[in-house]
Amino acid sequence: MTETRPRPVLAGKKALVIGIANEDSIAYGCAKAFRELEAELALTYLNEKARPHVAPLAESLGAKLFMPLDVSQPGQLEAVFERVTRDWGKLDILVHSIAFAPKADLQGGLLDCSAEGFAKAMDVSCHSFVRMARLAAPLMKDGGTMFAMSYVGANRVVPTYNVMGPVKAALEACCRYLAYELGPRKIRVHPISPGPLKTRAASGLKDFDVLLTAAAKRAPVGELVDIMDVGFTCAYLATPYARRLTGDTVYVDGGVSIMA
Repeated sequence: MTETRPRPVLAGKKALVIGIANEDSIAYGCAKAFRELEAELALTYLNEKARPHVAPLAESLGAKLFMPLDVSQPGQLEAVFERVTRDWGKLDILVHSIAFAPKADLQGGLLDCSAEGFAKAMDVSCHSFVRMARLAAPLMKDGGTMFAMSYVGANRVVPTYNVMGPVKAALEACCRYLAYELGPRKIRVHPISPGPLKTRAASGLKDFDVLLTAAAKRAPVGELVDIMDVGFTCAYLATPYARRLTGDTVYVDGGVSIMA
């Protein structure tokens, strides 16, 4: 008698992952984890300069859709969801893993942050997730899961995090309110707070190596997390095994966040 193995829990699910810059990106870890559980992928790249770095990763993951997306450019976000609607007609998983602030505003203190820099950081890093949720929700006809990437600097002072602290705090608050508004539609929303990771975005933070060293020393597990730790956490949260979880910030940091 031939034994029939159960299909992976995300088989047939459609996942849109936004924010892959290279193989060190948190978004890549998420996409890879979803693919291991046999979800179908739609991936984006920032612009033509970024495409050569992302295209091989999309190909290796067998991404069904591969599209440009700069959320600060009018119409591009809508074009991505129009393509998803046309080709898939549905969506089950959305990952928002993008953040930006002008270098001068990011590396200076909050008192010195310009109004323009603050607005740009808030638009790209926070409000774009609200815009994505608005476009994704109608496609999540049978429910779904949305993720946005945060950091512990959203609710505790990390001296070098500067303007991104208030911006990520706003992002986590948006996730909670979206979880409330979308809950009746069986759509769950999770702010994910990874520990420090060597990503391209993080390299823009002043003294980031110091943060990495401190996190490794303070983590109860004795080491830093990696992008696959974040990816597999999101994959779990996207499955029916986490069907009653929504809204709360999920820390993927080896326990650093529990330490005084």
